[in-house]
Parts: sequence; C-alpha cells; structure tokens
Amino acid sequence: MNLRHIVLLAIGTLLLAACNVTLAADVTPPPNYIPPTPVPTLGPLYPEQAPDIENGKAIFTEKCAACHGEKGLGDGPQSADLPVSVIPIGLPEFARDASPAKWYATVTQGNLERFMPPFMSLTDQERWDVVAYALTLHSTNEQIELGKTLFEKNCGDCSEAFTNLQMMSALSEDDLVRMMREGSGNFPAFGSGLGEDEAYAVAAYIRTLTFALPPAPVAVSATETQVNAEAATPSAEGTAVEGTPQAQITEEAAVSIIRGQIENRTGEDLPSGLKVTLHGYDHGTDPSAGPTEILNQQGDVNPDGSYVFEVEIVESQIYLTEVDVNGMNYQSEFAVVPAGASELVIEPIVIFPTTDDTSALQVRELQIFFDLAGQDAQIFAVYFITNEGEETVLIKMADTQNIPFISFPEGATGLGFETTDNSAPFVPTEDGFAMPPSEEPYGLIAFATIPKSKETKIIQTALLPIGSITLFLPEGVEAKGASFIDGGIQSMQGANFHIYTSPGIDKDSSFEFTLTGAPQNVAESPDITQNQTVLIGVGALGVTLILAGLFMFLRDRNKINDDVEGDDEKDEPYEDTESIMDAVIALDDLHRTGKISDEAYKKRRAELTGVLKRKGN
Repeated sequence: MNLRHIVLLAIGTLLLAACNVTLAADVTPPPNYIPPTPVPTLGPLYPEQAPDIENGKAIFTEKCAACHGEKGLGDGPQSADLPVSVIPIGLPEFARDASPAKWYATVTQGNLERFMPPFMSLTDQERWDVVAYALTLHSTNEQIELGKTLFEKNCGDCSEAFTNLQMMSALSEDDLVRMMREGSGNFPAFGSGLGEDEAYAVAAYIRTLTFALPPAPVAVSATETQVNAEAATPSAEGTAVEGTPQAQITEEAAVSIIRGQIENRTGEDLPSGLKVTLHGYDHGTDPSAGPTEILNQQGDVNPDGSYVFEVEIVESQIYLTEVDVNGMNYQSEFAVVPAGASELVIEPIVIFPTTDDTSALQVRELQIFFDLAGQDAQIFAVYFITNEGEETVLIKMADTQNIPFISFPEGATGLGFETTDNSAPFVPTEDGFAMPPSEEPYGLIAFATIPKSKETKIIQTALLPIGSITLFLPEGVEAKGASFIDGGIQSMQGANFHIYTSPGIDKDSSFEFTLTGAPQNVAESPDITQNQTVLIGVGALGVTLILAGLFMFLRDRNKINDDVEGDDEKDEPYEDTESIMDAVIALDDLHRTGKISDEAYKKRRAELTGVLKRKGN
C-alpha cells in the first residue's frame, strides 16, 4: 500500500473521529409527533459461541450477495439499482483493517446512508456467523494453507492464545500482523521475519482458529428408508413438511399513514400549492432483494407545513421526503418502518431564511495531508466548516468550479473538491449549493498539486476564520513555520506521520511553512491528475453525493471519458484490484450524473469487472 492509499485511510479515520457531534436539530415537533424507532442497540461485541462459517455462507448468499456480490466485490445483481456504489468488502484493502466487532455493529445497526438496513431478522449468533464468513472473502484456501504451515512452523504451541473470542472479535488482520511482528506476553514476535504476503496469510489462518468446527459426518444405514425428495418439498401453496412449522413466506402490507412536517423558519409563508415528494425503498422481509425504489408519490403541503400520505408499509422499508422551496431541494432524513407499525413519522424538514453573506461560516478545523512520493507534491486539505448562524448560506459557483471561501496554496494547481463521508448535507441549487445551519460540520476535501523542491514553501490565505490547523507529513519530512508546533511522530493506519499543529487564524490572514526532507519507505505514487478516478466538480455537491469510502480520491474526468469513448483498445493499466475498483466507482459516478452514454458505460464496466474477476481469482 503506497502513501497515497495510507493518506486516504488516515483521512477516513480522522473524519470519523472529528464528527462525533449530535445530529439533533433544534426544532419544534409537529402535533401528535411520534419519535422514530431508535437504532438497534449493541450487546457484547463478541459472540457467545464460535461462529459457524458454513451457516454464515448460507446467510450471506441469501441476504447479502444480491448487493455485495458472491465474492464481495460490490457487483451483485441488485447493486446497479442503488443510488450509491456498494463497498467491495471482499477486497483485502477493505477487509484487512476491519474487525469482526466493527462489521457486526454495521450488520446490527445498518448503514442507511449506504442503503443498508439493520438485519434484526437474524439472531445475534447468525450475525456473527455471516460476519465471520464475510471476513474470509478476501482470502483463498491456498493462502490459508500457507498461513497454517508458517504458523505451525514459527509458533505451533501458541494457537490457544488466538482462540479467545472476545479478544479476536476486536482485532483486525492489520492488528494481528502487528502483534505477530511485535510479539505479546502470550507469544514471541514470530512474524518479524515474514514478508507482507506471508504475514497476512498467517493472519487469515489465525482468524480460522475462532471458527466452529464443522459437524462430524453422520453415517446412514443402508437399510434406512430414503425420503422421497418430491414428497418432502413444500408446494407453491405453502404446504409444510410434516413435523416442521410453516414458514412465513410474505408479510401482508396494510394501508397506513406516513406523516411529516416542514418546519418553516423563514418568517414568510410557505409558497402556495407547495408539493412534497415521498420516496420509498423496499427491503421487505428479504433484504437480499436490495433496496430498490418502490414509491415516488407527490402530496400537498398544508398551510401549517404538515403533510400526510396513505400508503401500504411493511417492516424494514425505508422512506424519505423532499420538497423544493425557492429553487432549493430539501430532503428529510431516512425513516425505517419498525415491526408492527401502522404509522411512520418522518423527521421534520427545516427551511431557513437565505443569505449570500458567508460571515456565519467558519472553519472549525483544517487538516492538511501531503503525498511527496511523486514529482509534484499532492495536497489533500480537509475542511470542517460550520454554519452556526440562523440563515442558509447560498454559495454561487457561476461557471467556475472554485468554492469562493476556499483557497489553494500560492503556486498550486487546484484539482477539485469532494464532500467527506460524514458531512452535513449540502443543498444543491441551480448555480451552486447552499449550507443550512447545522450542528454537524460540513466536510470538504480540496485536492491540489504544487511543484516540489528541496524546500517546498506553502503559503495560503484563509478566506474564512480557521480554528486550528494540523499538518500530517510523511515520516522523514519536516515543516518549519513560525506558528507551527512539532507534535512528533504518530502512528495511524500502520504508517507513521510527522504531526504539526498551529492555532487558528483570522479571515484574510495567511499561514505559511516550508517542507524539507524526504519521505521514508514509500513507493512512487502516480500523479493524481493522470489516474483513472474522477475529480468531481463542486457543482455535483448535494445530498445525493455520498462517498463510496475514502479509499479512493477523485481524478481527471477527461481521462475517464477518453478511455470510455475511445476506439483504440489498450491494455488495462491496472496494477492491483484497488485501482480497478477506483475506476469502476468513478465510472458509476459518471454514468449516474449523465456524463457518459449507456452504451459506453456498459461496455467499459463489463471490461473492468472482467479484469477485476480475473485478478480476484
């Protein structure tokens, strides 16, 4: 994994840590408000008994493969119906830093931003079973056999140390590799001499030490009467095998009420004849069917801002509403139908007065990452921006792709912007976007390159007040600046970063520092302007723009279009499966936004997934 990938993984970690703020809005509930069903709570983050990998495989095939794909590559038959890309959990880059406890929490509580429901229809043990199986998708039998051989050769008497379910549920493969190389009280540093592939093969084998043993085969007497398979099979009408309970095939839907409220804080009446649109997505009793849109219905907004829909709802369906007011599209949060519900209440949509005055905006924190392995310095600047005022701030983009309150360093080439994964939702407008007041920060990543020299000087003007600045430099690189304090070397995502911090500065002030030294132990990174992913302009920012993860960053749109539309066939310039997934995700984004034709999209995606499957085998 080169520094570019490590930087993006580190950004993802910091974004999650920086966004632990409440999402609750200071709104007055409408009459007869019923609080939404809370997210399922988690029990102990380890299983009571060893996971059954075969049972997990059956559950994955039934409930997960339709979206995630048979091998977890995000290419299941239902994945194309989703408005977001499915994360390829079957790739090592995605699975090696995941612990069973982390994935168990996702399966239990869901991830509605990515249209994944909570799988409460599964028992606690079944969720652990399917998580255990999912964590094997990135490994092959040959790798596990290699890992077993190396483990028994180097630490054959320490297997018992890795059978503790509570400990192992909290550890990722990255954690296991680090423990092997550093040692522990229960075992020596037996992995210090292993190569990277060998170490991860051992980690994959160690994971299997927590799995339940397969049941012993049962001998069947030759004189035992065989059951006629046809007679034992339930009919289409649902006839059950004698002695077994009748399985519930479907759940009947009932006419129910979906209600919500538009909280009008503009001080003016809502536009007359205002319409609200209800969107419904169905998982039903079979989440493996994928969350496809089943309802798109318009209704009237009452003068007091309330609205009501009479629809048929079923447990686990997902609903949201949207409304257009003064050229801006506002969406509610997702609401999931709980078991036995006859009424569903959508969280209020809050409409604020608008202004083009950006004085209410401020940068709570600016985090700047550098990749210095290539010919130019690549800059990833992560802004956490707040709007603590009482008005929605309108940002007009005109014909440019520059955000008027974000600057790039002097001499740098700005490449584009992207929202962070946990950003407060931007509201798209005809000529830009809007930022309503929010307790949750808005997150933006600005991408740029700057010529590199022995002493690379960075000078940047703050167009908004900045609360604090943190630099994340590769180990071996130092920063010299009057306001920056050396925080030393810190480890993140298995890599070391040299950290520097600076106190905040006022609007229109500048900060500057000089980079010296060279990064240690990094491979040459490609120029981000020449890679296969897309730099999405700020005009695409909005509530529907959700990152597939910060494992990829945005690259040149014209390069993608040339590759897709070109007539000349070329060899695939991909060194690993991660690069291919970057290209697939970028291609999906281009097609979703209408930037390429259906024919070119289908042809290119088939080529990429074919290469991905060949490399995955």
